[in-house]
Amino acid sequence: MTVTRLDRAEALLSALGRDLPADALTTGPGATAPYAADRSGSRPDGEPLAVVHAAHAEHVRTALRHAHALRVPVVPRGAGTGLSGGANAGTGTLVLDLSRMNRILDLDPHDQVAVVEPGVVTAELDRAAGGFGLRYAPDPASAAISTVGGNIATNAGGLRCAKYGVTRDAVLGLDVVLADGTPIRTGRGTVKGVTGYDLTALLTGSEGTLGVITAATVRLRPVPESTATVAAYFDSFAEGAEAVSALTAARLEPAMAELLDGPVLGAVDAARGTDLRSRGGALLLVQCDGRAAAAEAELAVRLLRGRAASVETTADPAQADRLLAARRLALPALERLGRVLIEDIAVPRSRLADAVREIDAAAGRHDVQIFTFAHAADGNLHPILVLDPDVPGVPDAAWRAAGDIFTAALRLGGTLTGEHGVGTLKRRWLADELGPEQHALQQRVKAAFDPHHILNPGKAL
Repeated sequence: MTVTRLDRAEALLSALGRDLPADALTTGPGATAPYAADRSGSRPDGEPLAVVHAAHAEHVRTALRHAHALRVPVVPRGAGTGLSGGANAGTGTLVLDLSRMNRILDLDPHDQVAVVEPGVVTAELDRAAGGFGLRYAPDPASAAISTVGGNIATNAGGLRCAKYGVTRDAVLGLDVVLADGTPIRTGRGTVKGVTGYDLTALLTGSEGTLGVITAATVRLRPVPESTATVAAYFDSFAEGAEAVSALTAARLEPAMAELLDGPVLGAVDAARGTDLRSRGGALLLVQCDGRAAAAEAELAVRLLRGRAASVETTADPAQADRLLAARRLALPALERLGRVLIEDIAVPRSRLADAVREIDAAAGRHDVQIFTFAHAADGNLHPILVLDPDVPGVPDAAWRAAGDIFTAALRLGGTLTGEHGVGTLKRRWLADELGPEQHALQQRVKAAFDPHHILNPGKAL
């Protein structure tokens, strides 16, 4: 007897309705639609079959156990702020919504670690740590709305990663439920430890394809004694990129170095009523922290003078926050202009200016407008194409421009994605970076964790 997808769907809904609280399950046309897509601008075909709103790890285990037995695909979801289509869920999928698992389970100021559930908003963890003179160092621009679990799933970077590393550098251990509902614990609560394979690092950045995170042990760091912020305006984005390369060559290690091009500044001005664009064709924000912050900022100013049209510095936290708000609001400002196609390449830091020129060439070649900002000290660029929201899909010219940018990144010794993940948007170029042998090996790893391929199928690999 053939078991159809409809049969499996009905069996799953029956099992979930029996084993989960009534308020933990959403079904029905239209009711599941808000959980179908993430912030990437891409759209799946159709709506999810159902949404499980997990409030406890046991809800996750129950959902996965039934989905695994019935071979129903499962899409884990946090706040839905991902930028690569990694949380998109189409027809016949079960969404596992983790946003209700939002408790800080432990915060130890002496060992400087915290244990948190995946639905904790990143900025809320940072604020809680701040009460003890600590902070959670990973600082994605979406920190006010994204969750720790989502950050771990994509190995998110952020503004401070130039000095403090990406999310993987802050994750010590994970509680994870495997595809068949089996719970495991990886890593440890210590800063050092090398027992066995590093499954914590493997799961971090796996985009929900290997397991579902139900808790994370993360490292906290002391709040710096002082900070100093430098704002430099340049005539062009390429000149700003070359200036960042000069800072790197001088062995300066800022906590952050964020670069925004003129079109991005114009979009921020339109959204906030500021006049940043009138001051130059690019803005570089450099922040130094720690006891040597003032001396490092002074060195940055000396290196930037002569290259920049103007340079200013401040040690006032309020003024620094106003400057950094322009960077944090860059993407929301662009989203006001249309539907965004967000790219996320990274290149060796010495090739940053070369990558900027390649982006400009791709825009001209395909007659598309590209807005670009960057975590410049990491060589991580975000070229953003703003699309007409009334036109379905992605125009061929936009895909061709994106393909040229990805090809250029690989040619320069870089990568397709520095922090947003592959999701669905970049899978067509994945094998170009990995090569056939590594790609096949990664698929075997996936099969070992998820033999029936129910976890976030069609994503990452």
